[in-house]
Amino acid sequence: KLYLERKEVWGYRPCVWKIILVGVGTVCSGGLLLLLLYWLPEWSVKGTCTHTSLKDAHVLLLRTTVMTFCFHTVNFCFCYLILSHIHYFTHHSTKYYWNDKIQNFDFSYHLTHLHSCDNILNIFSAFFFLYLHQVLNPFYIFQLFSVILWSIEDYYYYAATIVLMSVISVGTSLYTIKKHHVMLHNMVAAHSVVRVSVCRGNKDFEEAMSTELVPGDVIIIPANGMIMPCDAVLISGTCIVNESMLTGESVPVTKTSLPSSGEDAASTYNVEDHKRHILFCGTHVIQTRFYTGELVTAVVVRTGFSTEKGQLVRAILYPKPTDFKLYRDAYLFLLCLVGVAGIGFVYTVVLNVMNEVPAKTIIVESLDIITIAVPPALPAAMTAGIVYAQQRLKRIGIFCISPQRINICGQLNLVCFDKTGTLTEDGLDLWGIQRAEDGSFCPPESDAAKESLVNSTFVACMATCHSLTKIEGKLSGDPLDLKMFNATGWVLEEATEEETALHNPIMPTVVRPPKPSVHKTNQTSPETQSMIGIVRQFPFSSVQQRMSVVVRRLGQKHMDAYLKGAPEIVASLCEQHTVPQSFTETLDTYTRQGFRVIALAHRQLGCKLSWHKVQILSRDLIETNMEFLGLIIMQNKVKQETAGVLHDLQQANIRTLMVTGDNMLTAISVARDCAMVHAQEKVILVEAMPPKDFLPASITWHHTTNPTQTVKDREGINNKQLTLQEQSYHFAMSGRSFAVIMEHFPQLVQKLVLRASVFARMSPNQKTQLVEVLQSIDYIVGMCGDGANDCGALKKAHSGISLSELEASVASPFTSSTPNISCVPNLIREGRAALVTSFCVFKFMALYSIIQYLSVILLYSILSNLGDFQFLFIDIAIILTVVFTMSLNPAWKELVCYRPPCSLISAPLLFSVLTQILTCMVFQVLAFLLVQQQSWYETWTPQSDACNVSRPNLSHSLNVTTPHDPKNIRNYENTTIFYISCFQYLAVAIVFSKGKPFRQPSYKNWLFMLSCIGLYIFLFLILLHPFPVIDSFLQIVCVPYEWRIMMVVLKIACSFSTDNVEMSSFINFFSVSDDYASNPQVAIDRWGSFFFSWLFCRRNKLPRVRYMQVALELQDEADWPPRPFSVTYANPQSQISLTPL
Repeated sequence: KLYLERKEVWGYRPCVWKIILVGVGTVCSGGLLLLLLYWLPEWSVKGTCTHTSLKDAHVLLLRTTVMTFCFHTVNFCFCYLILSHIHYFTHHSTKYYWNDKIQNFDFSYHLTHLHSCDNILNIFSAFFFLYLHQVLNPFYIFQLFSVILWSIEDYYYYAATIVLMSVISVGTSLYTIKKHHVMLHNMVAAHSVVRVSVCRGNKDFEEAMSTELVPGDVIIIPANGMIMPCDAVLISGTCIVNESMLTGESVPVTKTSLPSSGEDAASTYNVEDHKRHILFCGTHVIQTRFYTGELVTAVVVRTGFSTEKGQLVRAILYPKPTDFKLYRDAYLFLLCLVGVAGIGFVYTVVLNVMNEVPAKTIIVESLDIITIAVPPALPAAMTAGIVYAQQRLKRIGIFCISPQRINICGQLNLVCFDKTGTLTEDGLDLWGIQRAEDGSFCPPESDAAKESLVNSTFVACMATCHSLTKIEGKLSGDPLDLKMFNATGWVLEEATEEETALHNPIMPTVVRPPKPSVHKTNQTSPETQSMIGIVRQFPFSSVQQRMSVVVRRLGQKHMDAYLKGAPEIVASLCEQHTVPQSFTETLDTYTRQGFRVIALAHRQLGCKLSWHKVQILSRDLIETNMEFLGLIIMQNKVKQETAGVLHDLQQANIRTLMVTGDNMLTAISVARDCAMVHAQEKVILVEAMPPKDFLPASITWHHTTNPTQTVKDREGINNKQLTLQEQSYHFAMSGRSFAVIMEHFPQLVQKLVLRASVFARMSPNQKTQLVEVLQSIDYIVGMCGDGANDCGALKKAHSGISLSELEASVASPFTSSTPNISCVPNLIREGRAALVTSFCVFKFMALYSIIQYLSVILLYSILSNLGDFQFLFIDIAIILTVVFTMSLNPAWKELVCYRPPCSLISAPLLFSVLTQILTCMVFQVLAFLLVQQQSWYETWTPQSDACNVSRPNLSHSLNVTTPHDPKNIRNYENTTIFYISCFQYLAVAIVFSKGKPFRQPSYKNWLFMLSCIGLYIFLFLILLHPFPVIDSFLQIVCVPYEWRIMMVVLKIACSFSTDNVEMSSFINFFSVSDDYASNPQVAIDRWGSFFFSWLFCRRNKLPRVRYMQVALELQDEADWPPRPFSVTYANPQSQISLTPL
């Protein structure tokens, strides 16, 4: 056994004698054994193969999750690349090859699938296999078994109904899959099959199809752009690319060629380190910047599912299994029903054998009891609530591609939010600038375009240090760069193809101040002296948190380097005497107020530096010994809806976190502004440092408070609440600290994330890692982002909500067309409503099957049964009508402070279901026995005259003209049980159709109301005023009027006993201001929970979820949280020591 990408792998070889035994068993079982092995891959492999080493294996068994197995056949082929035979297998469209060095299967970019993402279409091409996979689902096999059995019993009508439901269900599933296929087809069709110019070896460029590309091919990027069919690295030229498909941002990005010399050129190629040089598959190359006589070329590095887009498509094709307790418990509950069916099976066989019933009847009736105990319509009924919730979400602008996750949304207890574009406005406004001169700050200035600053170095840096470009005559690029450049009033001009032939080929872009300003401020000099040409650009790197450019002002011999980026990074690259002494205090002042601050720097390069030498200089040589120029202060306003939504979530006991790539203090300020961190709550900055110079890794704890809090802010807050807030604390850490803690302080990770609310400077991978950590301590995690750098976290979270409607959101389960976080509480409300609906439907369907099971068991005791049309009326007119209408209750209008239950196997639910079963059983048995004790009772025959005992006006001919019933359907017990059970179905439906606090009251569900009222009227009508046609159709016999009144009394008594149904009906149907705590069902649930806790001695047991266990452990730690300015060290044995400064 070995491990492959978190999957356990075992090797097997086919065994002849095992295969022969399985073949014999398949023939003897009529194919059932083969079907069982199809459902259980682990049994299939172990039943036909013997265990062997992975190297010699012909079949591999993989465990993808705790309970999920799959197997793959090992293929053998000759590889001309390594001139040797290799063996491999394919899993989720990825090929894994045997590696002798590691003695395991490994993934190889060079040996994997060589064609484009067009090969995903082959997965959907075999429609027959899709249909076969759907039909062989255990549920449909059980339905097929039921239909065959009912056909033998001449229950053709109900069998036809089930067949129709199955066809609709299969058709709907196939339509959904086909629709998904069309979506994926549209997603890849634009780039799957295109013609490209390719060079292989030393040959000239030739035209070829993109499906023929392999790693190592050199392709030409056309001047008018293209949609990339593969991942390729630029080796010459520059491209302007729209990467919205991957990042969610429709912001053009500049891609430069790989460095050809220097330290960067000597480094090994890495996707993450060289991302700014890679053209990713599916991204749109808008235009190229080419040089005279040169082509813009790129080397193909990845194709097919190995590309970034291919991985995205594969993530959609093979999503991670939804591990939700509701679905696991549903199977356990069904097993319980199968156990009940087994008891009925034995009872039926024994009873019929004792009564000497024919063997055929024994077989049919004993198997029939199984189809009664396990209702075939259960999956369709469970899906109804989710489908209705999906439709309601669509009406409010939330689109879902994974409907099963709607139920999971009802259990969310923590939501992570991105900051920029999610909690705050997407755009930034320039608040002002603050220049630095002679080592000190000048007063802040609001206008960077004023004439006195036109020729200043500060404004020149603002005008040149960006990645803007013109597309169809319009300036495009990063919103921050646009705001910064527009604030200067300068003009950007790009050289055309004809102009590059007349000038230096390495200066395609020029910026200049507006013409009037030039004439006013520099009338003696030519206008061209103020024009600045951008010689080289080092794009912004999220890892390095900065970007820089090398420029030359026309008319000057030397070049200049301009730098912008995170203030802390820029200051560290500047000469210290140029950085104002008040730098830290000034930066803290702005960031605490929620401003986004960018620092600028400048360096004059040597006169001997030529144009061509600049192109080969490494970035580190240029970005050093800079002169600090000052700060740009950008204002990022909190969205109007943010504070209210976060307050609603906190009131609902749902934790909220901020995960952003922005500055730490800015993030904390925004967290306070939107009340994610309250005014009186302290924030503890966690600053972790990696090991250095023989010193172990360390954490320094800095306690901060809100400096803007005044005495006036304390008004309106009572002392008790104020004390609680002052005692509360939140951790805040940067991505760098998070990485150090994960590596060197694993013991503290769970303690920190339990109270951490702000994570700043987090990379995309760290966001995903944080979601995994939160899930590891049993949080049900939601992630809300605008799609930029959030895709990994959105896919990893239990519920990812993208605020971007761009293509990247196809990987997120939910996408909101509303560009603010108001969609989050709406999604949770609908999730809670869908979850409660699923519980209600499941409990109702379970009670329905048990009630019908009890009815049949009682009738079997007198060798009777329910009639075909009685089954049809119950299953179609009552059950399906009620199930599909009781699921229509909309979500409640607000979030409450507790979540609905997530487990079917829980004390409250079991207590509720068991009490309902006992109550229904008591009244069915009571009615069954009472009818036999009546003075008019006799064994029913067509000549029986019970109706005329007390109601002479009832037609005697009803019984006289009825032919003899060989199945003994028509009798007094059958009629009594039929009426009592019908009323029980409706009573249970009303009791289980809960309203507040998760769904709207049932009286607002007018379809459910009309259905229940209509069925009640119909049943009372045929009970108190029988109609010969209906009685004949339903195979009901005539009984005395007094017994009909008695059945009404029994029905009312049963309703009161089944969970005080009259009171529940009054509360749910007629009371608008009913309180959840006053619901009788809730009272029974609470008593049930208390009873089972007492019964199994679990009152003092620790909570099941890990985060609550950690919280209890921290209550006993007197030194937590750490004291201000204390330092925590990690020693080599991973022990922790605290040292105060």
